[in-house]
Amino acid sequence: MNRRALLKTAALSGYLTVAAAPGAKAQSVDETSLNAALESFAGIHPGTTAACISIERASGIKRYAAAADRPLFVGSAIKTFILAHYLLDVESGRLSEGTQVSVGPEVWSPGSSVLIGLQGKTSAKTILEAMITHSDNTATDIAMNAVGADRVRALIGSVGLKHTLIPDSTRKLFSYLSGADSGVDLGWSGMEKMAAGQLPGKPRPPINDKQTMMSTAAEMTRWYEYVLSGKLFKKPETLREFKRISAMADAIPATLPDDTMGYGKGGSIDWEGFHCFSVAGQMVRPAHRASFCFIVNWMGDDGSVAQTFAEFIERARKAVALAS
Repeated sequence: MNRRALLKTAALSGYLTVAAAPGAKAQSVDETSLNAALESFAGIHPGTTAACISIERASGIKRYAAAADRPLFVGSAIKTFILAHYLLDVESGRLSEGTQVSVGPEVWSPGSSVLIGLQGKTSAKTILEAMITHSDNTATDIAMNAVGADRVRALIGSVGLKHTLIPDSTRKLFSYLSGADSGVDLGWSGMEKMAAGQLPGKPRPPINDKQTMMSTAAEMTRWYEYVLSGKLFKKPETLREFKRISAMADAIPATLPDDTMGYGKGGSIDWEGFHCFSVAGQMVRPAHRASFCFIVNWMGDDGSVAQTFAEFIERARKAVALAS
């Protein structure tokens, strides 16, 4: 496969074998050490890295940050918003997790380890689980099409996230990055051409203002504070379902200390020498909760990916462990 066509907005699963080190033991919060750990994380690629952790106790929330307001590409971490809005629509009766939805070339999208090649029907619940657990982009587009991208953007805006941007769909994102006009879907045949290195125009950078997946570490952290507080959903069972699916993301156990419960979503991309890793979520401890987001963007050759991911996981895990 042509390298420029190897574009992923998947979770961190493709690199998890790098993160084989055991999790750090939980310890009391040491603010000096935690701030130093966040600054260390931001040093992976200075200028294109950001981190944020908030610790919520009965007495209130305390936030710690390193370049947390810097807008960066976060990849599939934005799929949490699609999940939330889909469940809001289930709560209101507009949609149902039991609905049978169609899968086939009309919705296939690159980066779909579950649904590529499959044709037929499956439940919407399976779609939501595939979107979060395996970061399946076909599942993402099915869910996005059901909810509507503009409605997801309205949700993002309603909670005050001004720098969080989502594409119209993953296929429209890939089409735009490949050189097509914004909003154009090149279809599955176009995705196959892209994979073969046949682009319709000059490739574009993932960081743009048309079709992208961007946010800040501060906004992603605040999102998990908000959505997991129960303020978004009206019914307790909706929040439980959001938690159940969010707990299935494979990036979470890679980031948290061993035997620790958490919710969240990761993301990554490799495109024309641009790379991204991100993870955002919330860790649950007996006496407090810690929401977090870690992002790294950089330009480099393929050989830089494994080393950067090893540093990403090592430094993120250390910071999260200090928030235990």
